[in-house]
Amino acid sequence: MSLIIIIEDDAQSARLAMKILQRDGHHVMLASDGECGLTMAFGHQPDAILVDLGLPDLDGQTVVALMRQQASLAQVPILAFTAWPEAKAREMAHAYGCDGVITKPIDTRSFAAQVNTYLPPKVEP
Repeated sequence: MSLIIIIEDDAQSARLAMKILQRDGHHVMLASDGECGLTMAFGHQPDAILVDLGLPDLDGQTVVALMRQQASLAQVPILAFTAWPEAKAREMAHAYGCDGVITKPIDTRSFAAQVNTYLPPKVEP
């Protein structure tokens, strides 16, 4: 089971994303702002982090930069999770140091598969 942290200030978007990922077998932690998200990311070893680029307290660039400075998060995929237009989102995510982009509103049929492409392959016992 992968641990995924979602940093998203829109409660409805966060709950929907969490529900889909949990149904796919992942453990999900939600943070409603950048500070809380940083605390979660630094205190756990997530397998992926989804970050809204427009948070109420810290901008996405700051959140991603602080995570990238943390050695324990250096190899963790960080995905921009944003409602920005796709072309702009990809440009900003690349500039911020994100590994990928998932735009909102999400496609509920393909969202888990999108996230899974950034996770390490599951090792069967």
